[in-house]
Amino acid sequence: MKSKKLWIGIASLLLMFMLAACSNNSNGKSSDQSSKTDHESMDMGNMDHSGSGTVPEGLKVAENPTFKVGSQAIIKADHMEGMNGAKATIVGAYDTIAYAVTYTPTTGGEPVKNHKWVIQEEIKDAGDQALEPGTNVTLEADHMKGMNGATGTIESAEKTTVYMVDYTPTNGGEKVTNHQWVTESELSTK
Repeated sequence: MKSKKLWIGIASLLLMFMLAACSNNSNGKSSDQSSKTDHESMDMGNMDHSGSGTVPEGLKVAENPTFKVGSQAIIKADHMEGMNGAKATIVGAYDTIAYAVTYTPTTGGEPVKNHKWVIQEEIKDAGDQALEPGTNVTLEADHMKGMNGATGTIESAEKTTVYMVDYTPTNGGEKVTNHQWVTESELSTK
């Protein structure tokens, strides 16, 4: 009798582990991502958007940025949940060309559409001239899992100052450090 109860207990535990492992995501959201932008198509709440603070080789520090390193600004972008309206501390300011790109992650899955931003220095063999929308590229950025080495297409280009920022999401998430990138037009003093 004890043996039978033991086997039933073990079988129950195994079944619970198998059901937990088969769950496709922890928040119950649909995995249909075919027409969504990067912040909508991935479960961004469980990703760490902090960066190492390392900048690509050849990236030029902005000589006279609107937002100085160490200053505060309000983010007016929604690349990720909890970003819009968050107070940011400027960690770095660089002059470059920022691109919105659509790419297919090297890890598989649906394409990430209109990801903002990948900069000139994060595109393989980009040279120093702006790339035209529709240009196929290889990404060398590692902002998200599966991005480095992915093939993508330029959606838009903007010559601007890009900023690396630290911020605490407005939805109460953990502090994000060295986030790459926010453009000058996505920051405000109010």
